[in-house]
Amino acid sequence: MATTPIPPTAPPKPSWDPRPAATPRPWLRPTIRIRLTLLYGGMFLIAGVVLLTIIYLLAADVLQGSSKLPFQIVKMDYSLTDPTCELPSQSSTTLFNEAVARCMNHQRALALDALLRRSLLALLGLAVVAFAFGYAMAGRVLSPLGRITRTARQVAGSDLARRIKLDGPDDELKELADTFDEMLERLDRAFTAQQRFVANASHELRTPLAINRTLLEVQLSDPQASPDLTQLGKTLLATNERSEQLVEGLLLLARSDNEIVDRKPVDLAEVASQALEQVRTEAQDKGVAVRGVRQSAVVQGNGVLLERIALNLIQNAVRYNIPQGGWVEVTTEVREGAGQAVLVVANTGPVVPAYELDNIFEPFRRLRTERTGSDKGVGLGLSIARSVARAHGGQITAEPRDGGGLVMRVVLPV
Repeated sequence: MATTPIPPTAPPKPSWDPRPAATPRPWLRPTIRIRLTLLYGGMFLIAGVVLLTIIYLLAADVLQGSSKLPFQIVKMDYSLTDPTCELPSQSSTTLFNEAVARCMNHQRALALDALLRRSLLALLGLAVVAFAFGYAMAGRVLSPLGRITRTARQVAGSDLARRIKLDGPDDELKELADTFDEMLERLDRAFTAQQRFVANASHELRTPLAINRTLLEVQLSDPQASPDLTQLGKTLLATNERSEQLVEGLLLLARSDNEIVDRKPVDLAEVASQALEQVRTEAQDKGVAVRGVRQSAVVQGNGVLLERIALNLIQNAVRYNIPQGGWVEVTTEVREGAGQAVLVVANTGPVVPAYELDNIFEPFRRLRTERTGSDKGVGLGLSIARSVARAHGGQITAEPRDGGGLVMRVVLPV
């Protein structure tokens, strides 16, 4: 009876974020902080305008209520200090008092104008201070949300060990952070259980298949075996090999859905060349020519998994080709402006309608019935390629080629 191995402890996961970098000029985004700042500043500005209007009306009412002079001039002996007032030099005291009243009203109007101008300047200065203070306060209030967002981005890279652990008052934001931590804890346990299951299944499924293969190979090596028994052994050995491929594909698909932990510089040109060497004999047997220019394109990732992407795509391109005069073109390049490395595998083959490409990346899904033969794989190659590309923060797309065949394009961040 086989013993269940203890899965190795995974190394600490880096806080790698597969999401694209933030767009430039973040201050132009309508963030909650900007909206709260506008709300705080706008409320202060409206309150200031209302208060200024009330003060102005009260001051105008008080000054207008005292339009009559509280005194009477009986002797015209004066000297002007303000050239805006014009007083008659020779007139009766009544006319002189009227002129003084007009001068006082003019001075009241000037005072109200000065009060309005200075109040508006003061309001403008206070509004600037209020907007700046509101921006700072909004940032302080929303800082827990920023912490939650950063943790969520780190979790997006499958770093489920991250926790927010928000301190502070027991308010709605702390409740949200605690709920998020509880969700991460449950997800972490679920993924840990999945990894443990994959490790156990890897052992429990491989062992009996390896034993069967060994027994069949021993039986086939017996020179005294009858032709029927030999043919049956070869059939069972082929079936066992297909089962082994299916198990390996399923386990690799389960492992590749997670974010890559151990990242090293990998040249896609070298990866593609190694994959081509493994498929070259099969391509020659099928009469498929291999061509293409592979430029150096270095990415950060796992070389074994990236080689599996190239191998799966090139094998499909060779196997699903035309009977005569077919070719496979494998190219690699770097998009300097976009910061991306691209692997392109194009081939000749039957004409494929675009509407049939929606589900080819799903497990066990093929384009046509002629692609279901047992000698052409188990239907997991493109699913594994997509999972590996996603685990590296990239994507894989398929496009029908003019004249038949497909163009498979893998885009990875540099």
